[in-house]
Amino acid sequence: QVQLVESGGGSVQAGGSLSLSCAASGYLYSIDRMTWFRQAPGKEREGVASIYYDAGGGSSYYAGSVQGRFTISQDNAKNTVYLQMNSLKPQDTAMYYCAAAHGGFMTALQALDAAEYSYWGQGTQVTVSS
Repeated sequence: QVQLVESGGGSVQAGGSLSLSCAASGYLYSIDRMTWFRQAPGKEREGVASIYYDAGGGSSYYAGSVQGRFTISQDNAKNTVYLQMNSLKPQDTAMYYCAAAHGGFMTALQALDAAEYSYWGQGTQVTVSS
């Protein structure tokens, strides 16, 4: 089993920045990919940023809506994945979830698809005001 705990959410004005953290524990040996998703009220869960979870770091993918503004990174020594969010917009307001998956290589479409993920955190709220 894998446990994921997100932190770092909050409220910020448009144009501001937030950094989210996802601390992972448990049987991490089999985890290949970790991804941030978000879900706004009344909308489907959306893949935001994904990273191949290995000792050397690996391929990352981003949703077009956050490309150039968000950066995903990992610290394997701390078993933690981060999401740095800059130039935030009101439309970034959502609950943000961290997820982990087995399965080796994924295309960008697969990596940002919630159906590929077995393990989920409880979420952290991000609110961006105009």
